[in-house]
Amino acid sequence: MNTQDLLENSQQWVCLQCGYNMIGEMPDVCPFCGARHDQFMNWDVAENTYRVTAHPVNDVVSQLLSVPKLGLEHAAYRIETADGAVWIDSPSAFNRTLAPVQSILFTHHHFLGASNQYRQIWNAEVWLHEQDAKHRLVSLFDINQRFNDDFIHHGIEAYHVGGHTPGFTFYIYRDVLFICDYVFLTASGMQFNPYGPDAETRKHAQRIYQIVGTKSLRTVCGYNYTAHFADWLPAFERLLAVR
Repeated sequence: MNTQDLLENSQQWVCLQCGYNMIGEMPDVCPFCGARHDQFMNWDVAENTYRVTAHPVNDVVSQLLSVPKLGLEHAAYRIETADGAVWIDSPSAFNRTLAPVQSILFTHHHFLGASNQYRQIWNAEVWLHEQDAKHRLVSLFDINQRFNDDFIHHGIEAYHVGGHTPGFTFYIYRDVLFICDYVFLTASGMQFNPYGPDAETRKHAQRIYQIVGTKSLRTVCGYNYTAHFADWLPAFERLLAVR
């Protein structure tokens, strides 16, 4: 059976409320956000409805977002490394016309998106920390590399910190920090992601601060924003100082 046949015979549903992908028989409610099944869309209908669109961040990094917005719209990022293209996280919508990547590196398990389908058509390696790979939400997704420690892949530095999730990992490539949703930007400043253990999230943020303090960074890529590091860091410092 070829890749086209595999895709056409697969069952997969996308939650329009949060963007979570559900593999196999359609559940009654989304296992991530609890939305009812009338808020689900079959993956092939979603492919024809949502276009994953690249927005340049710099000369080697682009932000991937769906047009129109899909659920919570958790951004993914494409990095053009000297050894091949890599994604940080994955879009929720599957678009087979996207340029392929060699690897998909996840920050954590909450939004694996359509990574299983992209892995299938591109033979891409999917990386996720072992502690998050054991979660029930991951059981039907294929993970090639379950890592436990910090590592470097195609020049991308990976740092496991935990906190928001046990396996939360952030990435740095050259002068860009990929922090995902560890912190949110709000109208009043910055806050830690409230959907996780508050004490652990705050505790492990100290390691993030220690690491980024040793780097010459210019840009921060978050789950729904990009920011200048020079503006982002003082807000992060103020957040750490709050007790």
